[in-house]
Amino acid sequence: MNFAINRDNPLPLHSQIVQQIQLAIAKGELSPGDRLPTVRQLAVDLRVNSNTIARVYLDLEREGILETRRGLGTFVPAAASIPPLTRQRHLNSLCRSFVQSCSKEGFSLKEIRRALRDIANERKV
Repeated sequence: MNFAINRDNPLPLHSQIVQQIQLAIAKGELSPGDRLPTVRQLAVDLRVNSNTIARVYLDLEREGILETRRGLGTFVPAAASIPPLTRQRHLNSLCRSFVQSCSKEGFSLKEIRRALRDIANERKV
């Protein structure tokens, strides 16, 4: 499982990582029993402070989404409880980033909607 952060995204790094882990579990990319990278390794991979990753793991453990086994690592438990709106929140985040990128390029919301409608109509054919 490869996690990535977007430093241009207004969403805090902590929240980006939490969402990615939740989404990976919801999509089946991470299954019960799977081991996540160590705090140190994920911090190095993402180039963030290890305290950020430790906080992510702790928060997700408190929610029942992850479990830490002393001396073994952090795992997806057998009964991980993923919030039902995780997928929708992820979509909203992607859309928000897309609209912000388009706005920076000078496109209006009306133009963005028209382009999306055209693309959706192309897919129906």
